[in-house]
Amino acid sequence: MATPPFRKLATLGAATTAALLAAGCLVAPFQPPTGIVSVYRAPLDLDMAQTPVATKEGQASAHCVLGLVAWGDASAHAAAANGHLKTIHSADYDYLNILGLYQKTTVIVQGE
Repeated sequence: MATPPFRKLATLGAATTAALLAAGCLVAPFQPPTGIVSVYRAPLDLDMAQTPVATKEGQASAHCVLGLVAWGDASAHAAAANGHLKTIHSADYDYLNILGLYQKTTVIVQGE
């Protein structure tokens, strides 16, 4: 007996979702615990053994409303440009979540 088409589609959808979650493509190197309301800063760097203390900083943000509409450029390049940096020594990010209704991620880069 043939498998119904909707069952094949559901299996494919579940497998795709599991693969995306397992890939970790939406998770930073370090992510503190999140809650209904979250405000925190965490590092984006993985190797800080030889990181010099920087004197300048740049920031860039991206926003999301209701998980439906997102906008902004939270790239390290945009943050460096906003801070007039030529060299990036380290990077952190700030995360704000209010009941999943509004989210803001800000990348902060330090450098010269």
